Amino acid sequence: MGFLLSRRWAIFALVVVVLAWLALQLGQWQFGRLDQRKTENRITATNLAAAPVPVEDVMSPTEPTGADAEWQRVTARGTWDDEHTIVLKYQTRDSQPGVDVVTPLVTEDGTAVLVDRGWLSTENSGATRPDLPPATEGEVTVMGYVRRDATGGATRVSELSTRAISSEAAAEVVPHPLYRGFLDLAEETPTPQVALEPTDLPDDTSNGPHFFYGLQWWFFGALAVFGFCYLAFDEVRRRRTEAAAGGAGEPAPSWDPPQDDAGAGSEPAEHATVHRQHDAGDET
Repeated sequence: MGFLLSRRWAIFALVVVVLAWLALQLGQWQFGRLDQRKTENRITATNLAAAPVPVEDVMSPTEPTGADAEWQRVTARGTWDDEHTIVLKYQTRDSQPGVDVVTPLVTEDGTAVLVDRGWLSTENSGATRPDLPPATEGEVTVMGYVRRDATGGATRVSELSTRAISSEAAAEVVPHPLYRGFLDLAEETPTPQVALEPTDLPDDTSNGPHFFYGLQWWFFGALAVFGFCYLAFDEVRRRRTEAAAGGAGEPAPSWDPPQDDAGAGSEPAEHATVHRQHDAGDET
């Protein structure tokens, strides 16, 4: 087994260890995602089945909306600030281009909540602002699903248009304090003259492929270790075979062993002497 200390085998072993460790970490990450997915599904199912509550019981203008509030139904009463409606661009449905219409609803205490009023079919162009149906005038009551703010550069609001909704980004253009997060509109009273298509509710409550992905990563790690062990065993077997073959091929000794058999082609010395004596007597 001394060959394992050679440079080639040492590097090979190091690579296998790194690959096995990486596969282990990726498998654990997938199982962590599985636990997260189960938690999200449980929260979503619970919140969708819960009765609506006032918006101020769930959302805050100073604290981000928590993950445990996602898809909770809330109610709010106020007036639409249609002048500061924000267009959510590039929202495709059934292969049709469109936009979502996001309007602040100003509540009685002056705090506003962003409400995604729904989807509108438009031309597939983000360069120009489409014609939007006006929001209902006067005081309205809405019920909506709580959503968390998006993050990243896509949330930047330019000319009242954006690619992802964030109350933090919208606060730079909306002249009202905003609840953190936003609502997907479910119902509005009184009914608007032009109703937009509501946001689809989450329908995929499966655990996803994370469990099988985790098993696959762990299998790859075990396969790497098994492959190394097999190749090391094969190397030992090969070396033993070569050593045995070398021992069987030694040259034969250069001397001939003595032979006791008289018929092997040479007479014993005493027999030769007797024959010589007989031959001498006959001559006499």
